Amino acid sequence: MPYKSGDVYHLAANTLRMLAADAVEQANSGHPGLPMGAADYATVLWTRFLRHDPADPTWPDRDRFVLSAGHGSMLLYALLHLSGYDLPLEELQRFRQWGSLTPGHPEYGHTPGVETTTGPLGQGFANGVGMAIAARMAQARYNTADMPLFDHYIYGIVSDGDLMEGVASEAASLAGHLGLGNIIYFYDDNQITIEGSTDLTFTENRGQRFEAYGWQVLRIDGHDQAAAEAAILQAQADPSRPTLIVAKTTIAYGSPNKANTADAHGAPLGALELAATRENLGWPAEPHFLIPEEVQALYAARRSALQAEHAVWRQRLAAWRQANPERAAELDRAQALALPDDLEEQLLAALPAKTNATRRLSGAVLQRAAELVPYLVGGSADLAPSTNTNLDAYGTIAPASFDGRNFHFGVREHGMGAVLNGLALYGGFQPYGATFLVFADYMRPPIRLASIMKLPVIYVFTHDSIFVGEDGPTHEPVEQVASLRLIPGMTVIRPADRHEVAAAWAYALRNRQGPTALILTRQSVPDIARQEPFTIAAFNRGAYTVAETSGRAPEVVLVGTGSELQLAMAALQALEAAGIAGRVVSMPSREVFMRQEAAYREALLPAAARKVVIEAGTRFGWGDVVGAEALFITQDGYGYSAPYQVLAKELGFNEQDVNTRVLAFARA
Repeated sequence: MPYKSGDVYHLAANTLRMLAADAVEQANSGHPGLPMGAADYATVLWTRFLRHDPADPTWPDRDRFVLSAGHGSMLLYALLHLSGYDLPLEELQRFRQWGSLTPGHPEYGHTPGVETTTGPLGQGFANGVGMAIAARMAQARYNTADMPLFDHYIYGIVSDGDLMEGVASEAASLAGHLGLGNIIYFYDDNQITIEGSTDLTFTENRGQRFEAYGWQVLRIDGHDQAAAEAAILQAQADPSRPTLIVAKTTIAYGSPNKANTADAHGAPLGALELAATRENLGWPAEPHFLIPEEVQALYAARRSALQAEHAVWRQRLAAWRQANPERAAELDRAQALALPDDLEEQLLAALPAKTNATRRLSGAVLQRAAELVPYLVGGSADLAPSTNTNLDAYGTIAPASFDGRNFHFGVREHGMGAVLNGLALYGGFQPYGATFLVFADYMRPPIRLASIMKLPVIYVFTHDSIFVGEDGPTHEPVEQVASLRLIPGMTVIRPADRHEVAAAWAYALRNRQGPTALILTRQSVPDIARQEPFTIAAFNRGAYTVAETSGRAPEVVLVGTGSELQLAMAALQALEAAGIAGRVVSMPSREVFMRQEAAYREALLPAAARKVVIEAGTRFGWGDVVGAEALFITQDGYGYSAPYQVLAKELGFNEQDVNTRVLAFARA
């Protein structure tokens, strides 16, 4: 349609500009520049293309909108308010204030209509790729020729900073490979960052880079609304390639003195410049936070049209359910992330009879989990043969083939982590991703964001200690388990044997409060000779007694995790031979244990007993669990390149050295 200067669409764009500028000014904090620059094409997208229902933000067939440039949050808040989400104008006036629904960067689960938490640059870009993959997978599973339930786009706004971050490059490469034509991103090419012009550091041809990735790249004047509409239509017409619309804009467009300057990126315009901007745009001096009636009517009409479209979809859904009852039941289970009541028992029954490395035991359990949980999907950063995370009975996600369940993420750990978040955010899938534990460091930002958003992502981290062996210190994790335990909301589980591996998978699948990391060995581990049969209930408390001296209160409590639990068992025998009463505690998850009631923690680790911790990782954080006076048999330096048996001997993780240290500690 034609867009004329001064029409309602331009008025709507100026409304976005001034709402953002007013909110940032009132908060005396924020980023007005991007919202003011992006307002024209954002108006076109939200008033003519984006399909959503403010009355039902969880409509499964809605388009997703990702503001990867999360610092421009006031653009999104203004759009959500105008569109009719439960975000009153008063919340825009409380931008960045305590308890408001308009925090400094968009937060998933906090503000209605926000699809993902953004701010760390590049993450939203990659989340959107995960959402686009999930949408293609949903189409493959549930759409029928006559009733397409899932047919929508992932729209986004990305910035110079997003495209500088490596995670965006990783995700863009994967999106181009998979031919995700349901991605349409606007690149707000304003060429300004905090330090100044992008000419300082960012002079490559970004469009050509994305063309090399396999994207369709379109170039427009970002302030030409007709060009924005034409570009979206052209993007929609290419279903086999993701599209990057390079929108050349002026940061803080409309500001007579701060437009196209770094000053407008992350600071209020200031009272004088705000007044000058109002005059420059022909905007009334008062009131602030003005929304003209014509703009209200524009968005109200759009809202009515969207609700009618949603109603048609609901009718289609009802007809589809009647025609496809089995698929409908599968969809309901997937969207609810429903699990079998006997999940734990079935996973325990899937364990091999022989002992093995916990990574291999995990692989056997995972095969059964895939049968029981049809929406379980995942893959590895090019390490599936080593992490044992391929679902053998199911196909692979590949270009033009999205009915499989195995991902090949390539050597892209950072991108993998952010894509997993997008899969979880989309809904209807339980994602997992795998790599060596030492490379968890490459995934730190998306792991942290998964914890902030309370996403039920599962990480499978193998090769969990110095016992990686010959690969040497570059591949031998020592600080990674402790650093994962640092993340609020993360549950870290390091199972010791077959039974704990099955229980760990069950716990991870049932955990809906945040991500779970499974920490698994490269080397084989024996079954633990428990005095009492293994129980899920005991495991699910994070720590439990495995063996203890009969009839006597423990004088020494030996706490072990993972492959080192066997050393604690041997040390108990040495204590008892010396006439010292002991107890062995398996602590697969410190986080879960520390959430137990104080009485249980005291009963398991009585204050009167001396404590020993045996774990082939740094001691960091263990003092909070057992006290600073404990004996820590830990690995507080980097490893060496040698067979793992040699490392165990040289670094003191063997029965003789552990027993000697424990006895000396007990007698001291």
